[in-house]
Amino acid sequence: MKTGQELIAEIDRTITATPALWWLGHAAFIVRFANITFYVDPCLSRPGSPLAGSEVKHADMILATHGHPGHLDAPAIAAMLEGSKGAKVILPKSAADAAHQQGIAYPRMTTTDSDLRVEDFKGNLYSRIYAVPSAHPQLDWTATGGYPYLGYLIRFGRWTVYHAGDCASYDSLAERLRPYNVNVALLPIGGKNFSVNEAAQLTEDIGADWLVPMHYDPGGENDFVTHMLGQRPLQQFKLFQVGERWTVPEE
Repeated sequence: MKTGQELIAEIDRTITATPALWWLGHAAFIVRFANITFYVDPCLSRPGSPLAGSEVKHADMILATHGHPGHLDAPAIAAMLEGSKGAKVILPKSAADAAHQQGIAYPRMTTTDSDLRVEDFKGNLYSRIYAVPSAHPQLDWTATGGYPYLGYLIRFGRWTVYHAGDCASYDSLAERLRPYNVNVALLPIGGKNFSVNEAAQLTEDIGADWLVPMHYDPGGENDFVTHMLGQRPLQQFKLFQVGERWTVPEE
């Protein structure tokens, strides 16, 4: 697998007609389209991460789905912001104060909540990020903090990548996601999150072309593949290796 500056160089030279993704382990992904580069839940302080926060100097947006250390890695994000001068962190508004206490300046944050939109412009290209609530394991909400656990929909033109963060299945989730025409669903598998069957069913219910498992325990990938091949043979899926690049196939 590529690591460090070799991986950074690969990301920078990747220009594709559809979104390209890299998995950095756990729930951490890079999503790139044209010359726009997003990091989602970049927990780069974890052992085995192919990148250190200080190596990242090209981030346009950094998204944290919630405030837990495995998703909002404040030391790594602070280093990424130092190197990526134009980047901001998108995070639930309830996580802002804790992030600030851990060294992320308020001016570098953009807080959001369910059904809100964040836009990013870079030259003539633009992307939009929408938030939907995630259940962890239930839907939490407060009047002042909103939903503390979010999933993000990253849209580039007709392409939409959904990153669920930490999320369990709940009744209205598919209904919330359908209007966004998701192409790729990045879903956490196991524990308090989706079962493999629930993840596959959500992918089918929203009409997504691709299911990508993440956040699974060691060995969970084997159970995932066995279930998919045996029970969901028509559903396309992508199982990543850490540091691997994958370009979403054109329809």
